[in-house]
Amino acid sequence: MSLWGKYQNDFHFAPLKKDIEVDVLIIGGGICGLSTLYYLKDHPSVCLVESQSIGSGVSKNTTGKLTYLQSKIYTDLEKNINYEIASSYLKSQLYAISLIKKIIANESLACDLEKVTSYLHADKKKDLKVLAQEKKFLEENGLVVHENESAIWVEDTYVFNPIKYLNGLKEILKEKEIYEHTQVVDVQYKNNQYVCSTFNGQKILANQVIFACHYPFFLFPFCLPLYSHIEKSYLIAYQTDVNKRTSGITISNPGYSYRYYKDGKKIYKICLASSHHAAIKQNDCQNFSKVKEKFSIPEDKIVSKWSNVDIITDDKLPFIGEIKNHCYLATGFNTWGMTNGLLAAKIISDAILGKKNQYAFLFQTKRFNFYRMKSFMINTFGSVYNYIVSHFHKDWYPNTLYFEKKKNTLVAIYVDESGRKHKVIPKCPHMKCGLVFNEVEKTWDCPCHSSRFDLDGNCMKGPSTKSITYKG
Repeated sequence: MSLWGKYQNDFHFAPLKKDIEVDVLIIGGGICGLSTLYYLKDHPSVCLVESQSIGSGVSKNTTGKLTYLQSKIYTDLEKNINYEIASSYLKSQLYAISLIKKIIANESLACDLEKVTSYLHADKKKDLKVLAQEKKFLEENGLVVHENESAIWVEDTYVFNPIKYLNGLKEILKEKEIYEHTQVVDVQYKNNQYVCSTFNGQKILANQVIFACHYPFFLFPFCLPLYSHIEKSYLIAYQTDVNKRTSGITISNPGYSYRYYKDGKKIYKICLASSHHAAIKQNDCQNFSKVKEKFSIPEDKIVSKWSNVDIITDDKLPFIGEIKNHCYLATGFNTWGMTNGLLAAKIISDAILGKKNQYAFLFQTKRFNFYRMKSFMINTFGSVYNYIVSHFHKDWYPNTLYFEKKKNTLVAIYVDESGRKHKVIPKCPHMKCGLVFNEVEKTWDCPCHSSRFDLDGNCMKGPSTKSITYKG
């Protein structure tokens, strides 16, 4: 469980138990989905459904940073697209930070928002040139940047507790139509209306649909695997003595990231490292050990270990906007889901309300640039490669996990500490990729598109809409 998981409160919404009809349906109850509902709270007919519980997905697995200092994003955007796009993206991140600060202030949300100094580190000599370019770009766009031999830093960024933020929104929106443990498994467009079917058989008719789930569970009309890849990261939170009120990240990839969090008298440092393409370097125990070694973390001080997955788009820009006929998408936040999730909520809610948003053009789903064209074949090959590699045998698996063929079906059997056997079919229902067993978190993870299943095969996270439980 992530550090933030323990802050989820006991207030929950009931699952959907009947057919309904609404104007706007929001699919996904993370920071993007719930913030979208907040901006649409005065809309007469809007509904949100979440397949698990509010905030149980990627939102609780982040570091909880609100910063525009995002590794070498501006150098990349200027090089691969142009200076104007890079400048607009910077302004969009500053705008997103102002949005969430405004919500927190207006609603008096107790989510431990704290102003911190953010650092960008060059831990390799070859990164010093890029560090200088990032500094020059930020200064040209009116920001005050400090520097030393191996880092630059700014003093107007923030950190917060994402689950406490969502808890606050839940209280504000408790009279709205929200359904937890309601998984949408199919969406069809019929007679100028969307027919959304749930796992339990209910129908939701909607004029407009917003996909605010981390990875959309459909392939068409927007085939996300061809425009992105999955990156997996590993996080450890440990107790420390001093809140340095700083956060940081490196230019290099894979690099590392950190921040501090103060909860009453307790102070934690949250450390992230060992990021990798999800299809390779899949040994989770080894990757968690690397985080511990990188930050010299004492074993007896560790309070939480967890992994997170992010969708990395070709051109480093999220996909936010309409994909067809009043169907909206918000995904591909490139590890910066706290700012881009808020940004997506505002852009899409503005579109629903007929308002113009100055940053909508930047993230439109049908955009074209040379970098995306150049990456198309790479991603096409990558999708095929991921599928093949995912079926290779993993030699690091524990002795408590073994495989058997039952009626021509490969079955994975994990034996827990009590001797109970957990049987699953280790193949993702989404696109038939082979699943990887995460020994640390005791889950089955898809290296292709980040679906996740528990020990008994229940689907915890999409894009898969089915479980992998073996019932033989």
